[in-house]
Amino acid sequence: MSTIDVLLFDMGGVLVHWDGTTPLVELTAGRLDREQARRFWLTSPWVARHDLGLCTLHEFAAGAIEELQLDIDTEAFIARYTGWVSGAYPGIPELLATLGRRFRLASLTNNNAAHYDHIAADFGIVEHFQTIFASHLIGMKKPDRNVYRHVTTELGVEPARIAFFDDNPECLQPAREIGWQTFLTRGPDELRATLIAQGWLD
Repeated sequence: MSTIDVLLFDMGGVLVHWDGTTPLVELTAGRLDREQARRFWLTSPWVARHDLGLCTLHEFAAGAIEELQLDIDTEAFIARYTGWVSGAYPGIPELLATLGRRFRLASLTNNNAAHYDHIAADFGIVEHFQTIFASHLIGMKKPDRNVYRHVTTELGVEPARIAFFDDNPECLQPAREIGWQTFLTRGPDELRATLIAQGWLD
């Protein structure tokens, strides 16, 4: 069993149901495959601007429509986009409450005001975290190496005592390089299985 002080979670895809992949495949009528759609959220300049709080939701929507060459208007895109975050996975609030009795809990998430405000208001998870590092609030996003250094400093613990759970391998590699313990988990079943395997959950 590994010794850690902090359990650090991504939100979308790990704790929260977020599917931006299937809708992009559908909106592009298959011009993007699932891997290309997944990578859009990591590499798009417009996603980066939105996740860093540098543009409005409408500016992001217009930019994404142009970048993806979509046949849809801005309001229709926004209506779909805001629904792609649809709730915490079943049992996640209770899981966080259990883990919080043994560990410090924090979140490192690429996020934006439109989705984050919905998560904070309605999903019953943010109150379980001692610290939340949301990209649009801290002005840095994964997988920029600077964000991992910033989080390590702010948490005030040795890197090896941070366990980080994310659903994108690109976001785990820089964390692993600075010494965090990293785990690729997608959805609640993989998360629970990993926590049990590490001895952090009964």
